[in-house]
Amino acid sequence: MPLTKPPANSVPAATSSPLIHTDPEILGGTPVFAGTRVPVAVLFENLADGLTLDEILDSYPTLPREQAIEALRPAETLLEPRECVS
Repeated sequence: MPLTKPPANSVPAATSSPLIHTDPEILGGTPVFAGTRVPVAVLFENLADGLTLDEILDSYPTLPREQAIEALRPAETLLEPRECVS
């Protein structure tokens, strides 16, 4: 069965996980932290700008610390030392 593109005027469905939610009705479908209107990108952009996690959480009081930390976990695993196999 060939893959087909959705019609140009179709609206993507909302998707959700315990951490991240996307819904075309919330910030135009921008991924946000579940239960908030805080875009996930805000966390990474602010960290890249040199803000601490506490400073970010102070600026976004609806963002739970646990969700922010959980969003950083995949990056943490990429930075863990690995054994080199020769």
